[in-house]
Amino acid sequence: MTTPDHHVSIRFGRLSDVSVSQLLTHMNDPRIAAHLPLLTQPWTDEDAEAFLVAKQKRWREDGLGHWAIYQGDRYVGWGGFEKEGEVWDFGLVLTPDAFGLGRRVLVKALDFARNDERINMISFLLAPSRKSLSALARYGAVFMGEDAYAGQRFLKYQLDVRP
Repeated sequence: MTTPDHHVSIRFGRLSDVSVSQLLTHMNDPRIAAHLPLLTQPWTDEDAEAFLVAKQKRWREDGLGHWAIYQGDRYVGWGGFEKEGEVWDFGLVLTPDAFGLGRRVLVKALDFARNDERINMISFLLAPSRKSLSALARYGAVFMGEDAYAGQRFLKYQLDVRP
C-alpha cells in the first residue's frame, strides 16, 4: 500500500474524466465494499458507465454533484454533494491507498460548501461499520440517529454550514 504524501495538494476534477477501468479497479476492491452497504456485488463495465451517467445527470439537474478527487495528478477517489430534498448529502469514496486522506478531502469540501450559497445544511450517511467518526464532530456535525436508505442501515450526521 502506498502512503499518501500529505504535502501534495488535493483537487477536485470532473468525474467524467475518470476511466471506466479506474472506477472498476476502485469499486471492486473488497476494502471498499466493507464500508459501502449499497455495494452488494462486483461492478461491471455497465455499472460503471451507468454510475457516470447518473452522476452527470445530477450535475445537470442540480448544478452540483460528485467530483473525481485527485492528490496532485493521482486519482484517489470520488465524492461531493448531491441534493437530497432541502439538504445536500456529502459522500466520499476513497481508493484504499488514499484512506488516510479523508480529513483533507472533507476540509476542502467544507470550504467549498461554506462559499456556495446553495449549501446551508450537509448530511452524511455513514455505514455502521465506520468506527472513527470523531472528525465529523470536530467540524460541528451532529449525530441525528440511524437512517434507512435503499434497505440498508446508516448513521446519519448533519452539519449546519451557516450556524
